Amino acid sequence: MRLAFSLHLKHLFSLILLVFLLLGLPIGAVASQAAGEKKPAGQPPMRFILVHHLLCMEECPGWISAEGRITSDTPAQLRKILKKIGNRKPPIVFRSEGGDVDAAYAMGRMIRKAGLETAVGGTRLKDCPADDLRCDAAIAKDGTALGNTYSDGAYCFSACPLAFAGGTSRVASQWAFIGVHQITTIYNKVRVSYRIEYKIVNGKKKEISRKEVARKSAGQSSSTKLGKKATVALTSYLKEMGVEKDLLDHMMSATPDSIKIVPPAEATRIGLMTDMLSYSEWPGMPRCAPDAAAEAVCHSRSVKTPVAEAPVSQASAQNASGGASESLPKTRPMDFLLMSNGNCLEECRQWISADGDITPDTPAQLEAVLKTLGERKLPIVLQSNGGDMDAAFAMGRIIRAAGLETSIGRTQLPNCPKLDPRCKASIAKSGSTEGEVFAGRAHCLSTCTLVLMSGTPRIVGYSDIGLVRPTTSQYTKFFAYFDEMGVSAETYETMMLATSIEREKLLPSHAFKLGVINGIIPYDEEPGLHVCGPEAKESLRCPRNQKPEITPAALAN
Repeated sequence: MRLAFSLHLKHLFSLILLVFLLLGLPIGAVASQAAGEKKPAGQPPMRFILVHHLLCMEECPGWISAEGRITSDTPAQLRKILKKIGNRKPPIVFRSEGGDVDAAYAMGRMIRKAGLETAVGGTRLKDCPADDLRCDAAIAKDGTALGNTYSDGAYCFSACPLAFAGGTSRVASQWAFIGVHQITTIYNKVRVSYRIEYKIVNGKKKEISRKEVARKSAGQSSSTKLGKKATVALTSYLKEMGVEKDLLDHMMSATPDSIKIVPPAEATRIGLMTDMLSYSEWPGMPRCAPDAAAEAVCHSRSVKTPVAEAPVSQASAQNASGGASESLPKTRPMDFLLMSNGNCLEECRQWISADGDITPDTPAQLEAVLKTLGERKLPIVLQSNGGDMDAAFAMGRIIRAAGLETSIGRTQLPNCPKLDPRCKASIAKSGSTEGEVFAGRAHCLSTCTLVLMSGTPRIVGYSDIGLVRPTTSQYTKFFAYFDEMGVSAETYETMMLATSIEREKLLPSHAFKLGVINGIIPYDEEPGLHVCGPEAKESLRCPRNQKPEITPAALAN
């Protein structure tokens, strides 16, 4: 005989719900560690605003300001604004304390698929008060606004770097912060009550139905140990975005209640950043196209480094022909000009402009210029593609013996065209030539770096510093020169092997750590403009015994 009956039981057990979150570090603690000032504790959920620059609405494509905490809803909000902009490709400028990791993965993939660039920076909208830089009153009904961006104190922490990694170009300045810490796995314990019906079949219980009747929280626990699934998800994502696994080491080195600031040089080495903004570039600037016009508003304008001796011979042929295309960069042997800026009867500041390719004759020309100055020690401001290596060694030793300062800068003479900034018509026949000097878009490439490292001091703004890669036969004298100038040859060699040849330049932070430079010019100063001429009257701009103001700490992070 088969006995069938219903048995009502209440069966209790716990389900573990696994949620991967990268906790947003309380911003007050982070900011005091990274920037030395307190920030509000916690951000509201991320909001996206399409902003156009106040000063160049027509030339600039605008940017998407992304500020706030990343939540599970943030990818949907990003999807909406991407749909709104259509085929346009404005950069996304992040300022975020972090948030949901899975949401950050989704955002990064959406950004990469759309082909957008990313940057770290804050956005200040037009006419907003200082305590509410993205005030609602400044945002039009269509979600757009006018404003500008800033780097100083901006941050992308915790999960934010994962979304930032989605950019086709990923940039930040030395005044912004990128920080990571451990991923925290949160285990939410939930006690669930069910009504379960059984029947006995041949003496054994068999479940015939199950219905949830109650659910109650049973506590929470967390762990910073990544499980296998989370590790695979993270490493796969980093590989997909072109970021080295080394980022994982940085993440695991900081507890969830702290932050590990990743310096710009390291962020670039591991691929989290693709470039660093100079002081004259702002977050939200698009990357320069290879054929960008000189007046284009963009960042990371490429400067091609020629082979050492090639530019000089090319220059000679180009100058001799007289028919070279005006669109091609003109190179010529280096010359030296005694320059001045200001009224030389009152506030005349002077420097030596060294512009052009280094040839075997260049050291002799430098000695002749220094001889005319006697005991005066003027800064030497370099702008060069490089050239003869032995001549560069000789120049460096001359400069070191004379105790001169070196820096990098573009010298612009008045009334000269852009394609010929050193036109003969503007060069003074005697005495100093009046002009201006700028760090932005200036460069010292290839063997010019050897000359730069001889200065005492050697300081730069955000100009390009080129790589020098000696041949095997040049190694002995190359590294002997490094030792003579107090530069770490071993570290430099390691760095060169680890750096992409295509970049062909050093970050200032790299150059500082190696000893190629020993300071940075403040963002509101230009190279060479601190030594006054002998006829200048004492004033605020020309105090006696003035020394260059440098900020080594800014590069040491």
